[in-house]
Amino acid sequence: MRANKYLFLTAMLAIFSAASATDMDAIVKGCDDCHGDNGVSQWADVPTIAGMPEYVHSDALFAYQDNTRPCSESEYRQGDTSRPATTMCEVVADLDEATLEELALKYFELPFVAAQQEFDAGLAAAGQIVHDAKCDKCHSEGGSNPDDEAGILAGQWMDYLANSFAEYASGDREQPKKMKEKMDELSAADETALLHYYASQQ
Repeated sequence: MRANKYLFLTAMLAIFSAASATDMDAIVKGCDDCHGDNGVSQWADVPTIAGMPEYVHSDALFAYQDNTRPCSESEYRQGDTSRPATTMCEVVADLDEATLEELALKYFELPFVAAQQEFDAGLAAAGQIVHDAKCDKCHSEGGSNPDDEAGILAGQWMDYLANSFAEYASGDREQPKKMKEKMDELSAADETALLHYYASQQ
């Protein structure tokens, strides 16, 4: 009798694990339909999420779930593009904490691929000076070090970063106190130079 119970529990756990894996596969497919295969974006307004530090990614997902981060509407970029446009707040609304953390870990384990985009070499050189003076303490190695747990800037899409800068400046997107202090010191020219510096790292 005990053996039968053991076999039943084992079978149920196997079914549950398979169902959970299927659910996660479906969630990842939905993410990739906006962010690109394996989280590597091919669209300038959509960030690459592959290789994003796990803490940074999960923190962003929880912020979207709490509606404390701007949730602009976006069309699906691939797959079934006839689906209605959605927002990140809607995407994560019904996902539990464990799922969000698993999702963040899954993308962290994928390789980050720098966006191939045009940039101005002169502005990029100026941007490196600004980065080294204002940003490198938290975003080391030119903004490419995932161990900083501060987000990968190097090689990210310029349009996406420009939109993020605007959200920070308007106060629509929360930022750490030390980061706000540094951002407030930047001129419009400094910000433009930074964007070209990060874009130059391909």
